[in-house]
Amino acid sequence: MASVLITGTSSGIGLATALAFGRAGHKVSATMRNPSRAPELAQITAKEKLPITISAMDVDADASVKQGIDRISKEGGPIDVLVNNAGIERTGSVEELSLAEFRSVMETNYFGAIRCIQAVLPTMRQRRSGCIINVASIAGRIANSPLAPYTASKFALEALSESLAQEAKPFNVRVAIVEPGIIDTQWPGASRHRRPLHLTHSNAASPRCSRRR
Repeated sequence: MASVLITGTSSGIGLATALAFGRAGHKVSATMRNPSRAPELAQITAKEKLPITISAMDVDADASVKQGIDRISKEGGPIDVLVNNAGIERTGSVEELSLAEFRSVMETNYFGAIRCIQAVLPTMRQRRSGCIINVASIAGRIANSPLAPYTASKFALEALSESLAQEAKPFNVRVAIVEPGIIDTQWPGASRHRRPLHLTHSNAASPRCSRRR
């Protein structure tokens, strides 16, 4: 039985991943920014009596990640598997979107993953055991308008993952990238940040990127 930490479990892939690990008998620490706003995982966990513990953690904040992972490790022991799933998007043209919006996406999708990696990797390295799974996207391989902030963050996450895999291999820590395509799920990060465009865009060239994880 492994101890698994998953970020961004309020819905979609994160929620499904938490349930899959929990139903397989693994001890799951499912984190999200505001558990009270996303009760579905807690309801299923209680109904099925799954080994899933839900807690608040904001991957955008250094203190929240440190405190959250310290608490999880203290209560449940060393983390064997980290699944970096938390993510948001911004939709709009490069010309229109502000730098603040680009930075917001990078803060969650890229720097958020780094925060969690840096928090768990020292222990994994010392134990010479562990696995880090970064949930990227097909958009991390094929850029698609009007999703420049999102695709840029996923390209960056994939580059980070490839470098990290080389660093971690001598310590028997595995690094994996997951690249989902179109997923039929309601993603709060997508709907919350979508805004109307004033320019004309076309997604016809790469329809697989029209919806993400």
